Amino acid sequence: MIGKTVSHYTILEKLGGGGMGVVYKAEDTKLGRMVALKFLPEGFSKDPSALERFQREARAASALNHPNICTIYEIDVAGMDGEQVPFIAMEMLEGQTLKHRITDRPLTFDQVLDLGIQIADALDAAHAKGIIHRDIKPANIFVTRRNQAKVLDFGLAKLAPERVGAGVATSAMPTLAGEQLLTSPGTAVGTVAYMSPEQVRGGELDARTDLFSFGAVLYEMSTGRQAFTGTTSGVVSEAILNRAPAPPSRVNPDIPPEFELILAKALEKDPELRCQTAAELRADLKRLKRETESGRTAAGSGFSETISAVPSVKAPGKRAWLPMGIAAAVALAAGLAAGFFIAKRQPQAAQPLYHQLTYRRGSVYSARFAPDGQTIIYSASWDGGHPELFSTRAGSPESMSLGVPGAQLLAMSPAGEMAVALRSRFGAFQQFGTLARMPMGGSAPREILEQVNWADWSKDGSSLAVAREEHGFRQIEFPIGKVLYKTPGWIGDVRFSPKRDRIAFLNHPVLADDGGEVAVVDLAGNSQILSGGWVSVDGLAWSPSGDEIWFTATKAGLGRALYAVSLSKVERLIARVPASLNLFDIAPNGSALIKRETFRSEIRGAFHDDPRERDLAWFDGSLPADLSHDGRTMLFGEYGEAGGSTYAVFVRGTDGSPAVRLGDGTAQSLSPDGNWALCVTHDAPEQIFLLPTKTGQLRTITHDDINHFTASWLPGGKQIIFAGSEPGRAPRLWLQDLDGGKPKPISPEGGALAAVFISPDGKQVIGPGTDGKLSLFGVNGGEPQTIPGLGPEDRLGGFTGDGRSLYVYNNAGLPAVVSLLDIPTGKRKLWKTVVPADPAGVDNVGNFIFTPDGESYVYSYSRALSDLYLVEGLK
Repeated sequence: MIGKTVSHYTILEKLGGGGMGVVYKAEDTKLGRMVALKFLPEGFSKDPSALERFQREARAASALNHPNICTIYEIDVAGMDGEQVPFIAMEMLEGQTLKHRITDRPLTFDQVLDLGIQIADALDAAHAKGIIHRDIKPANIFVTRRNQAKVLDFGLAKLAPERVGAGVATSAMPTLAGEQLLTSPGTAVGTVAYMSPEQVRGGELDARTDLFSFGAVLYEMSTGRQAFTGTTSGVVSEAILNRAPAPPSRVNPDIPPEFELILAKALEKDPELRCQTAAELRADLKRLKRETESGRTAAGSGFSETISAVPSVKAPGKRAWLPMGIAAAVALAAGLAAGFFIAKRQPQAAQPLYHQLTYRRGSVYSARFAPDGQTIIYSASWDGGHPELFSTRAGSPESMSLGVPGAQLLAMSPAGEMAVALRSRFGAFQQFGTLARMPMGGSAPREILEQVNWADWSKDGSSLAVAREEHGFRQIEFPIGKVLYKTPGWIGDVRFSPKRDRIAFLNHPVLADDGGEVAVVDLAGNSQILSGGWVSVDGLAWSPSGDEIWFTATKAGLGRALYAVSLSKVERLIARVPASLNLFDIAPNGSALIKRETFRSEIRGAFHDDPRERDLAWFDGSLPADLSHDGRTMLFGEYGEAGGSTYAVFVRGTDGSPAVRLGDGTAQSLSPDGNWALCVTHDAPEQIFLLPTKTGQLRTITHDDINHFTASWLPGGKQIIFAGSEPGRAPRLWLQDLDGGKPKPISPEGGALAAVFISPDGKQVIGPGTDGKLSLFGVNGGEPQTIPGLGPEDRLGGFTGDGRSLYVYNNAGLPAVVSLLDIPTGKRKLWKTVVPADPAGVDNVGNFIFTPDGESYVYSYSRALSDLYLVEGLK
């Protein structure tokens, strides 16, 4: 194209291109000026819909004569190489797009206001002519060398419907009066990360959709980060519909609270509660600019009266950030109405102070105050490395490693002695390691007890209470060896009362689930449930007085909030933020150590038709359950925010086709014919049921007092094997006919695995024996067969197709080393080493599932990124 003449334009150089056009710099030989010529990409001119969209862009933009909208000079068709090629001649701009201007760092706040006012003015002009842009994003906003904003690309513009919201004119341009809408309700158009909620849903749009998109652009301008992010379009869409962006002032401390109020109005999920016009948004930005330049605060200038008119929000906490990240926890005390900061002329209660202690990328696992009340010891894994112990102090951004790699902090004694778990590893929400005592400085740790997952010091620091596994049960012992409480589930966060008379803990009835209850047990072994029904509960500490237990939990999704419960079972909410919290410790003066965490579980896999791994996650908490024998269909569950309080079961083609939601529950296994999904309910005692993958109705299989943990089909499709426990008994394996009848136990009480592994011929199943070691049990009876070569650090991925070997991998740390273990001999052969491209926040890789031929597989890993805070003033 360079050097060619199109009509009366001589093409000089290529400026760039996108999905809907290629742009060249050209000279207008008639008027002697430089212009930008935009052509459809090669071959698109033969596509009627693409051509219609291209022409629509020109007609829409040419009707808009505004200094902040790129001027259209001409639209025409020219003959080139025997074809008629449509083009648009438009204003030649020198500068760069807002996308390139931001480059992962915020603009100055003056620039944000100046450019924001100009963009709002451009949108107001377009909306006044009945034109909705529908693709407002940084790449479609140009900033000239003189810092003038120019809105580009009206390629997605459409005429507004008759009613587009208060104050928006609806008169259509005469040149567009007969234009047919190319996108009907039910079809989402635009760029996903900047879509409005109604745009994501494919609903009818009006001018307010541009205001939401513009709010996302303002957020990115002021923080350098996108408001809504994710690794897949499904995750981004879910965030737009249900999540609030991170507090912008936490990312950029220069952002004033008044600007956050403006963003809150623009990013309201409900269009009726959003800014109603671009003129309104422009006025708010101009008012803030005036107050910023004059040095006066909004409270004394009338700004607060304007913002206080923001309507109240229907769903608390789901759609707004709060000014200081975790400081959002005191929403009600700080004048936040239903999740939004609403400025009012009234006294406000004192807010807690939040001091960020960690700044690296990774996961914080535990933290405790040292006896001096100023030093903080914590364990964390940074940038994909092994867990380590660190020391820091409030007010210092620096942390010092204590030089004990692979150690997890469990407890701190009044004398400054630490209880740590050495060689720690993770498995199904639990951590395991060798319990050791270690002074804060000086000598090396002294090992005490194997296979411990929690511990706490007695208040005089002379002895330890522990939680550990024994004969298929998890149990609390104090002193070590004396059992106070045991459960076939698992136990977390063991903490002594300040009054020294009882131990608080988290009771989790299901082994592979973090839902559960807050409980106490006294030193005589009398236990009591204080608070239950939590779909996720993690983190617990006593209040300084010992009258309450504070804990972090949620009854839906992953967003744990901070609660308190008294010994008389009175609950109250202390703090809630648009992220997940985890309470670690409370000092005698009431200061708390809390981590703020974002979490996502991801699925990856490779298949016989393409050995390259692909991402198969759907929402935020995806976990694979099974693969069809041909590797074309995956059964998986959603256990995060998108999964809700009852979790959700999905099937998805491994070619990346959209997932299909089958129903509520915990996904387990696909039937041999692929027509049924074996599932268990979420409420205890968990029961087994079937969901049809095609046509059909839900079918209940069990209805008894057994807690059914995991299950899998036998090859014939007429029977299943499940792991479960009767009330007060340890888990074991059972055989169940789908036509009914009582289940038949096929292994002794000794525990359960995270999945049921059945040999390809359906004759053997793997389970723990009475000694806790894994063995092969005959489905129809017979002596169990031990499996040589397996250790406590191993996890299973199932049988190979010939039934002679097992896929085995490590359950702690990265990389995941997957081997083939020969069952008769216990010898191993390396199969594959797996590590995420970005290992930050990933503890381990697991949930490997293989097809019988071994040519297709999936696996998952969870990424938890967290920051540790010291919080003062929580009440």
